[in-house]
Amino acid sequence: MTQRVTFVLPDFFAGGAQRVLLTVANTLDRARFTPGVVVLNGQGPWRDKLASALPVRDLNRDRVRTAFPAILRALRDEKPDIVISTMSYLNFAVLACRPWLGGNVRFFVREANTPRSIAKGVLGRNAARLAYAMLYSRANGVISPSHLIARELSRDFGVPKGLISVLRNPVDEEALRAGVKKTRRVAGPGHRFVAVGRLSRQKGYDGLVRTIAQYRTDCHVVIFGDGPERARLESMIGETGLKDRIELRGFDPDPAPWVAGADALLLPSLWEGLPNVALEALALGTPVIAAPEAGAIDEIAAEARKGAVRVAQMGENFAARMEATPIRKHQMPQPSMLPGVFRKSVATKAYEELLRP
Repeated sequence: MTQRVTFVLPDFFAGGAQRVLLTVANTLDRARFTPGVVVLNGQGPWRDKLASALPVRDLNRDRVRTAFPAILRALRDEKPDIVISTMSYLNFAVLACRPWLGGNVRFFVREANTPRSIAKGVLGRNAARLAYAMLYSRANGVISPSHLIARELSRDFGVPKGLISVLRNPVDEEALRAGVKKTRRVAGPGHRFVAVGRLSRQKGYDGLVRTIAQYRTDCHVVIFGDGPERARLESMIGETGLKDRIELRGFDPDPAPWVAGADALLLPSLWEGLPNVALEALALGTPVIAAPEAGAIDEIAAEARKGAVRVAQMGENFAARMEATPIRKHQMPQPSMLPGVFRKSVATKAYEELLRP
């Protein structure tokens, strides 16, 4: 008999956390698991990435704090053997449902970002520590995509070490590369870089603008994403005279052809969990230049081949890495540089082993 697995997601917008669980749901061995999805808000471009046969229950809720009764009803109706959720604020709500669902249901929560970054703006450090310590102890397992997040959970937020498993993000390398018929890049001489991510403080794009302005790096950068920092970044780009060298293209549901055509992906983030965009760039054969604050980027670098991921402080060192990057001469994606532990088949098998009764 197969195990019924219910994945609980906030939405289908283009976040790394959503992408990871969608990939796992699509890939689980159907001889052992029967997956389905409960989503708070079923909007978003990545709904199309879910296998058509998977059932989806849309709760039509915008906020977790008003969705708790609907989440509880959905889980009661679905009668799962296993519940998996991701992102701390949703994990708290899902684990709060556990007393009403019986002792036979197993709960696994995946921490998508560094807990310290969540605590700053969402709950406050003390409230977050209490929520993690009390609610995460109800889980059968806590999934961390990196050792960095695992350390923070146990050391700073009271999550028992014995509950935590480090499971790498699965990347559907084959599908990603199949979607790129031809690479894209801005015409003209010189380096061509891309960055992909929401225009928020976390992503550190203001530091990238300052670096390019100060060191006059001869390059062109296309940034894909939208968000609350857009107006400020547009102002910075205009004030520093970089309108012809840094473009804010807005959200693109499929930036893969641009990533595959770039000389490197730039990742100037101030914090991350395990940056999925870096993994996808490597799968497309594109090297990564990242700030050391970009989460567990050093863990990716340690698994990748030499030179695939270069880590440098923002400023002079980051600019030097950009200047030293070879300029791409081919119009097709280069061979994948994705480390084997992140390949879909390998990473999903680790999930299956964790979920095994």
